[in-house]
Amino acid sequence: MPGPNAGSQCRVPMPGPNAGSQCRVSIHVGCSLPDRLVARDRCRSVCRRLETKKLQTLTEITALQTALAAARRDGKTVGLVPTMGAFHEGHLTLMRRAKAENDIVVVTLFVNPTQFSDLDDFDRYPRDPARDTQLAEAEGVDFLFTPTPEEIYPKGFDTVVVVRALSERLEGGSRPGHFAGVSTVVTKLLLIVGADRAYFGEKDWQQLQVIHALTLDLNIPTEIIGIPTIREADGLALSSRNIRLSPEQRTTAVVLSQALDNAQAIADTGVQDAYQLAAWMRQTIEVQKLARVDYAVVVSPDTLQEIDTIENGAVALVAATFGSVRLLDVRLLQAAPAAQLRR
Repeated sequence: MPGPNAGSQCRVPMPGPNAGSQCRVSIHVGCSLPDRLVARDRCRSVCRRLETKKLQTLTEITALQTALAAARRDGKTVGLVPTMGAFHEGHLTLMRRAKAENDIVVVTLFVNPTQFSDLDDFDRYPRDPARDTQLAEAEGVDFLFTPTPEEIYPKGFDTVVVVRALSERLEGGSRPGHFAGVSTVVTKLLLIVGADRAYFGEKDWQQLQVIHALTLDLNIPTEIIGIPTIREADGLALSSRNIRLSPEQRTTAVVLSQALDNAQAIADTGVQDAYQLAAWMRQTIEVQKLARVDYAVVVSPDTLQEIDTIENGAVALVAATFGSVRLLDVRLLQAAPAAQLRR
């Protein structure tokens, strides 16, 4: 890094891979003062990268809690990203947001057996822990918590958390017991980690509302943060299950996002009738022979109850099966300006 007048005498030795916290820079006296300052800043930047802590993978609750207790004694905040693995860009977006807003990031990787009513679906759920570990480390995650089912549900475990009204319909109606499993494991993870914030994707809108409700009802102080759905270039919502789609099913599955887009486009013309919008969504999906519609509804964003009109805000939810792969999608609907309204 010689300056214009330094000649061959200016040399800036940079820290090696084992510099650690002892990283220092020694600059030849032949360096000009500006060069010395630039070299100092460059060295410090390299040292910070070298001192970055590596990802710690933990499988036991007590080990995770001990590690987090030390961080909290130092006044550090903790962000939690609960997952079932098979990471895609949606998961990575949650990690990045958590990293940006917290000092410590914990990602949990646990395929929760109690939220699967179909054991075949549980067995088929994509798993690639080695790849997930690499991706989490690349995102700067501090702790990857990968418990066994026995660690989460030890012998004699006999507690179930149920958020009744929000869990009874839609996914709850199609997948009996699903939300009891989700609510119970999320409650456990929130209490185990004691995070300041926890991050969830908005694609699973009903799940997000259930989690908001249980933290409120049980006085769990963790702030729940929903992150908008991440999509493929053609609009398909990212899901770990997408990898199981055949090429033809993958092409067809984009109909879910198309149905949601169509609903908003129709609403933009002034239509506010929620049932009419839902019917159009269902018709859009049913045109595709490879799609079996489970539901296509327009409901209240908070209560998930049916509504007559979208004038005060609404959420459109769709679910359909392609072969053996069940996919969800969601879109918040906005009513057109008053000047365009026609019922």
